[in-house]
Amino acid sequence: MGRGKGGRLPRRSGSGDALASGLAVAALALLAGFISLPILSLVIWTVSEDSWRAMASPVARDALLLSIKTTSISMAIIITLGTPAAYVLARADFPGKKIVETLVDIPAVLPPSAAGIALLLTFGRFGLVGQYLSVFGITLSFTTVAVVIAEVFVAGHFYVRQAAVGFAGVRRDVEEAALVDGAGRLSAFTKVTVPLTFPALIAGAMMAWARALGEFGATIVFAGSFRGVTQTVPLAIFAEFQGNIDAAVALSVLVLGFAFVVILAVRYLTKKAVDYEN
Repeated sequence: MGRGKGGRLPRRSGSGDALASGLAVAALALLAGFISLPILSLVIWTVSEDSWRAMASPVARDALLLSIKTTSISMAIIITLGTPAAYVLARADFPGKKIVETLVDIPAVLPPSAAGIALLLTFGRFGLVGQYLSVFGITLSFTTVAVVIAEVFVAGHFYVRQAAVGFAGVRRDVEEAALVDGAGRLSAFTKVTVPLTFPALIAGAMMAWARALGEFGATIVFAGSFRGVTQTVPLAIFAEFQGNIDAAVALSVLVLGFAFVVILAVRYLTKKAVDYEN
């Protein structure tokens, strides 16, 4: 029988590895169960026909249509402004860049209710900016526009960060080759850089859209909850929970379905982005 250095037998770690593996599997099972049981409870509740009948109620329908409208507008703004901003963050070094990056990240960690108060103190009737808009008869708080502002504020980070990672992964020599071939910088950006970054851009857009769809705290503080005007799906869930649990559950399952699809799509697109880089 072989011996290690100094004549000692090598230590057998088989039992220790088995114990560690067992604990890891148990932890994973516990975590998966902890997450899946509430989700399963939602799905089981909707077996009742009353839940899906409640889904077609006027309140639920108005909330869904409003969410589609506001998130569509929010995403158009986020993509239009966020794409060039992400490109600059990924490619340029400038004084104060770290501060700008921190500002972009703040909405991701700021409590939504605090974000709503900040927006109200900025764009409310007596806010830092809102007081001057009021002179021209423009009111933003507690309107549909306020919902869009809240969604852009809380969701923009997710797109900008993902897009910046995508732009950083594009090889510069590919862009330089396009410039050598006679393409202008704008043409090289739209025809070379953006297509190569497209999976990352779509993944970021879907994450941002999902965050905007689920926004609650900033919206209810800054925009309120008025049916057909500011009451999005999350606000409708909260409102319906107090009087119509079936509608609240059905809307929750609907949002859950959206989240599930978004996560699968983001994982697929992230993998495609890595394949493009390789």
